Amino acid sequence: MLTVRKSKERGYADHGWLKSFHSFSFAGYYDPQHMGWGNLRVINEDWIAAGKGFGTHGHRDMEIVTYVLSGSLAHKDSMGNVKAIPPGDVQRMSAGTGVQHSEFNHAPNETTHLLQIWIEPNVKGIEPSYEQKTFAAADKQGKLRLVASPDGADGSVTIHADARLYAGLLDGAQTAELTLASNRKCYVHLVRGALSVNGVALTTGDAALIEDEHQLKLENGQAAEVLVFDLIA
Repeated sequence: MLTVRKSKERGYADHGWLKSFHSFSFAGYYDPQHMGWGNLRVINEDWIAAGKGFGTHGHRDMEIVTYVLSGSLAHKDSMGNVKAIPPGDVQRMSAGTGVQHSEFNHAPNETTHLLQIWIEPNVKGIEPSYEQKTFAAADKQGKLRLVASPDGADGSVTIHADARLYAGLLDGAQTAELTLASNRKCYVHLVRGALSVNGVALTTGDAALIEDEHQLKLENGQAAEVLVFDLIA
C-alpha cells in the first residue's frame, strides 16, 4: 500500500528568520494522524536566514541526521565538535544521555536550506557521539546510495537505530529499485524535482508512505533528489 502526502499538507511555521515545513507533528504543529512513520519521527525542511540560527539547546536519546541542500550550516556541540556542514555531507549526531548544540547560518547574504531528520534509537542511555561524511553527487546519480545505517555499511554514517537511509539523484531514463521486506515500512521523501514512485507521480516536497510492498521502483525523474527510508514497522 502506498499513500501520498502532498507537500502542501505538511505543517508550516514562519518565524521570520526560520521557515519550516514539518512532515510530522513537531513544536506548534500537531496532527495525530502524522506522529511519525515506523521509527522515523521528524523530517523538518528548514530555511535559515543569513546570520541567523538555533541557539544552544539540548537533545536526549535521539538519532539526528542533517542533510544540507544549499548554503552551509555551522554546528557546535558540547562534545567539542565545531563543524561546517555543506551540501553533499551527511551529519549524524547520537544524542544519547544528552548533548547541547547550536546551528547557525553565518553567511551574510545566503539562506541555508536543509532537512533535519530524527530517528528513534533502538538503544537509550548511550554516550553521545558525532559523525560526518561526504557523499559525492556522482555516487548518488542514477542509484540509491546508502548514507546512514546501523552497521556503517558501504561507508555510510552509523546510526543507533533499526533504519537505513538512502539518497539518490535521478533524471531522464534513470531508474532505481530497492527490495522491501514485508515486515518493514518505507518512507520516500522527494527533496526536489519530480519522480514516479511505484508508478505514482510525486513533485517537490511530496512523500510516499509505503507498507506491505515488496519492491520500490523509482523512475521518470526530472532533476529529482530523493531520500528513501527503510524502517521498522
